[in-house]
Amino acid sequence: MAFPALNLPPIEARLRADGDSRRGGMEIYDSLRCRWVALTPEEWVRQHFVSFLAARRGVPEVLMGNEVPLKLNGTARRCDTVVFDRALKPLCIVEYKAPSVAVTQKVFDQIARYNSVLQARYLIVSNGMSHYCCRYGACGYEFLRDIPSFAEMADTENNLRIQKK
Repeated sequence: MAFPALNLPPIEARLRADGDSRRGGMEIYDSLRCRWVALTPEEWVRQHFVSFLAARRGVPEVLMGNEVPLKLNGTARRCDTVVFDRALKPLCIVEYKAPSVAVTQKVFDQIARYNSVLQARYLIVSNGMSHYCCRYGACGYEFLRDIPSFAEMADTENNLRIQKK
């Protein structure tokens, strides 16, 4: 199974056959979940993006979680990736789509619903080709030109706490 080159730095992925000859698929090792997972186009994007966040944006891997569960209107849901601050409060939610899936308003509506529960300051949506980041504040969502570093995101959190005092 060949996956497209993404608009993200390449990674050294650990891949293997999934072991179930009936499915005939591949698996990729997810270091955040410490297990092998089915290699889907969305998972390909997730693994690249998590690597990008760690290597290029300075997000400590210990402060990221994949497939983070939450309850939304009594229904169990999962956030693709959540970045936590050093107090282990949600700082950023990331939603992934396969490269062939367009990033639409529907995707932003989905992540905004998740954020109604988690109250993260940043939201990111990526299909591996296009990446969008917005910051949530008193005036709603503000789209950013680039994805901030962990230090910038955490500093924003500190500035907000100081202003509230």
